[in-house]
Parts: sequence; structure tokens; C-alpha cells
Amino acid sequence: MTNPLLTNLLTNLKKTAKMIGEMFYGATIYEMMRELNKERAQLEHLFILIVFGDLLGVPILPPYYTLRLLPYVMPNITGWRRSMLRERDMTDLCDQDIT
Repeated sequence: MTNPLLTNLLTNLKKTAKMIGEMFYGATIYEMMRELNKERAQLEHLFILIVFGDLLGVPILPPYYTLRLLPYVMPNITGWRRSMLRERDMTDLCDQDIT
């Protein structure tokens, strides 16, 4: 039989190790990962604008290339259209983080 006290101690040690690891992650690279994700999203929006700008009335690429890329971009179209047509003000240009 396994000792319940030993099992409880191991469980607490694992939780503590996970907590310390998450704390170090937050203290070291969390902000960098967040900024990289924002930049990736902006580049995806720009790519979709260039390729599918005709959905908003901005014809840039010929329709042949648009149709070839459509299956890969289809899951992102609705969110992209909503974000591109959303009304913005000056506060949207500022980052919401206070450092």
C-alpha cells in the first residue's frame, strides 16, 4: 500500500513546482510572448487585407490567387471583416498595458 502522507506530499510538491515555473514564465517571457502574438495577429490581418481586400472594396490581387488561397483563410474571414469594419478611435491606437 502507498502511504497517503507521502502521496499528499508529492502532490503538494508538484503543485509548488508548477506554481514556481509559472511565476518564472510570467516574470521573464510573458510580455514578449504577448507582444509576438499581437504582431502575428496584425500581420495576419494585413495579409488577409491584401489578398481579400475586394470583400471590403479594396481590389489589390487578381481573383485567381484569391480563390487559390480561400480554403486556407476561410476560418479567419468573419473575425477579420468584423475587426476591419469596426469603428476605432484614438484610444485603440494606444496599448492598454501600463508599464
